[in-house]
Amino acid sequence: MDPTDAGFSLENARAFLGKVIGTSDWVFIDQVQVNVFGEVSRWHNAGHCDPVAARSGPFGGTLVHGFHMLSLLSHFVENVGLRPVDGAHSLNYGLDKARVLQPVLIGDGVRIRSRVTLLDAIAKGRGEVLLKTGHEMEADNADGTVLYAEYLNYWYPKKPR
Repeated sequence: MDPTDAGFSLENARAFLGKVIGTSDWVFIDQVQVNVFGEVSRWHNAGHCDPVAARSGPFGGTLVHGFHMLSLLSHFVENVGLRPVDGAHSLNYGLDKARVLQPVLIGDGVRIRSRVTLLDAIAKGRGEVLLKTGHEMEADNADGTVLYAEYLNYWYPKKPR
């Protein structure tokens, strides 16, 4: 279901509660991206950023950072089209829950995507709405969900003309 086809708005968001909004496109992550994430996050350790050392580790290779996967949540929300027609912009409001359920091996590169469900829509006054989305991420080299997160976006309405 494409929420924009159904006229998804801040005003009618509660009608979409519990519904899967969509499954995102695949995002490709390789060792170079993981190394860059390690540098900017100051977590450049061997388990993520040293393929030679990681080969002898418990997973047989380097892993995508859990926070790297979490950093894709905004992209996934946008990618599935969860943009209210009456919304001007949103701000990241944080997370209610985040669990890394499985390690994700990088190998020659890995694809990750998210199934996005609208969990809540809380009116905050002045037309502002806090949207909570549930994300079940999968990786093409793993069985089942690799990460689950409940992500919050605080939406501001478009100003009347």
